[in-house]
Amino acid sequence: MDHRFRSGDLTLAAHLARPASGDGRGLPGLALLHGFPKGAGGGPKSAHTYPQLADRIATELGWVVLAFNLRGCRPSEGQFSLQGWLDDLRAAVGHLLDEQGVSRVWCAGFGTGGALGICAGAEDPRIAGVASIAAPADFEDWARRPARLLAHAREVGVIDDPAWPPSMDAWSKQLREIRPLTAAGALAPRPLLVMHGSLDELVPDFDARLLADAHGAAELRFIAGAGHQLRHDPRAVAVLLGWLDRQKHARGAPAGAP
Repeated sequence: MDHRFRSGDLTLAAHLARPASGDGRGLPGLALLHGFPKGAGGGPKSAHTYPQLADRIATELGWVVLAFNLRGCRPSEGQFSLQGWLDDLRAAVGHLLDEQGVSRVWCAGFGTGGALGICAGAEDPRIAGVASIAAPADFEDWARRPARLLAHAREVGVIDDPAWPPSMDAWSKQLREIRPLTAAGALAPRPLLVMHGSLDELVPDFDARLLADAHGAAELRFIAGAGHQLRHDPRAVAVLLGWLDRQKHARGAPAGAP
């Protein structure tokens, strides 16, 4: 990660990819989000291949792409909380809009990142559209077992402060209050891509149907035989690239217009 930006009082590590050519005006921007890490010590590895995807989108499609480590995923500062990750995404959108030539911003996220992209889009009219990939429709499983989530977050390394969280009640309350399924309806009529593996072992494909139905006009795509890790499935990447290319060339109202 060769780029840095601020989210509140934290510094987040990022990779910023820009197209090599173009007039530098009216460029689309993309905030590219990873999911929740897996495996012991997985936090620093959660976004390690996303710079490659960012470079490809910038080079082939002409986007300005910010791939970044959410708080707690080193070398980004901070400790994991769901609200904190949502705040990081909002900061990334603002940072992209400050980049030279960027006129509108979309979000594309995998797993938890995809769910938070929907939530951020519902509240932020600066976000022109969202691609949500292998995302849960809610965080109820986490909310029912917050102590288990906290232990897992320590194991993967997104929480390394033994005094965190300062309030377990407040930290776990976010898991119930941040609701992608409700947010999907509020995101409409801005575009939403919902993509899911038909054999996802972590998030049931029914969640994808729920999100698409809640939006009302989402593009719903299933990748046959694929599991949860769609970032590494070339078919899923091709679907994402095609959707982004259509977004770039679509005619219509500016971001946030009714």
